[in-house]
Parts: sequence; structure tokens; C-alpha cells
Amino acid sequence: MSLLRSPLDALAERVGLARSSELLCVALTHSSYASEHECESNERLEFLGDAVVDLAVADLIITAYPELDEGSGTLVRSRVVNESSLAAAATRLDLASAMRVGRGVVKERGLERPSLLADAFEAVVAAVYLENGYDAAKSFVQETLGDAVADAESRPGDSGPKARLRQWSEANGLGTPDYDVTSSGPSHDTTYSALVRIANRAVGTGEGRSKKVAEANAAEDAWGRRDA
Repeated sequence: MSLLRSPLDALAERVGLARSSELLCVALTHSSYASEHECESNERLEFLGDAVVDLAVADLIITAYPELDEGSGTLVRSRVVNESSLAAAATRLDLASAMRVGRGVVKERGLERPSLLADAFEAVVAAVYLENGYDAAKSFVQETLGDAVADAESRPGDSGPKARLRQWSEANGLGTPDYDVTSSGPSHDTTYSALVRIANRAVGTGEGRSKKVAEANAAEDAWGRRDA
């Protein structure tokens, strides 16, 4: 009789690491849990994983889409290597079910935060890189994000959410969108909130781990509401 695998077992198999991997354990440890239990968080791995993901995606773009020039390749990469895209990848991998987070994060349903999920994805990539080498990490990233790269490459005329919203606003005689950004939370886990106004009217909101991400998410929200 077969036993159901735990989320950690399934994830470990998916990324090619042992369930007992210390690096995988660290990659799945949020700073809130680390603070409560005096252990290492995934922040350093997230820092390394960010670079590995960026390189692996750039490698895929150059290899699979040789017709793209530098500008187009950069645009495709920016559509894939961002908080929302990486959070979606983490969701597909069900990283949240295997993560260790503090009581406050659980209470506030913080495991649903895109920033937390995106950081965890990058940390897991770093764990694969450190334990199995770059080729293994590259294969994992490209397999996980390959569809997102293909989708981004198929939309050559698309632009970022802020640029797209600005072009629409100005084309309709409404002027340039204005963004107000505030921050909250401890220094090690700051969340930025953005409010975008067009013609002095609030039209969208967004959050993120950086001002840039929060503004982009607010612009995306406003874009979806523009005909409301």
C-alpha cells in the first residue's frame, strides 16, 4: 500500500534534492520563523537565487530565441523574472505547503503574499545550485519558467504595466498617472503599498517588496479597472 507523500517529499523530488537536505530546509525557512526559533532564514539564499534565476532565464532566451535582439530579450526577461511571475511558479510547486513561517505570518495568511512566495522560489533555486551545480539549477529554472518565457516572447509589442497605463492615460487626455507609495512592517520584511491616481482620482492599488514592484502592481490593477 502506497503512502501519500508530504509536500516536502514532493518538492524535494521535484527539485532533485534529498528530503533531508539542509539547504532545502533553509530555503523554506522564512525570516519570521527564523526569528522565533533562532535559526537561519532563506534571505541569503534568496539573494543568490535571484542571480541564478536571472542568468538561467537569459540563457534560455538567448538559446531558444536567437532572433531576439538585446532590447527585446531584456523585455521578455523582465516579464518573467518578477515578483508575480516567480510567485506563480512557487504556487505551481506548492512551496507554501512546505514552508516554515512564524505564527504572525500564519495568522495574517502571509503564505499567500507574492513577495514571500517569490523569495522562496529564488531560495530553492539557490539550494539546487549550491548542492547540485549550475546545470541542475538552470534545468530546473528553465523547466519551471519555460512556458512563461514563451508567453512573454509571443507578445513583442506589450510593455510594462506602468508604461502601458501612462500611454493609455495620456492618449485619453488624462495626463500622467501619479503614484503615492508607503511602507509598513519591520526592516527585514518591509511591504510597500502604492496608490495610483489619474486626473486626481484613485484608480488602482498594489503591494510589493519594493517601491517599483508596488507601483507596477498598482498600474496593473488600474489597467484592469480602466473601463469600469
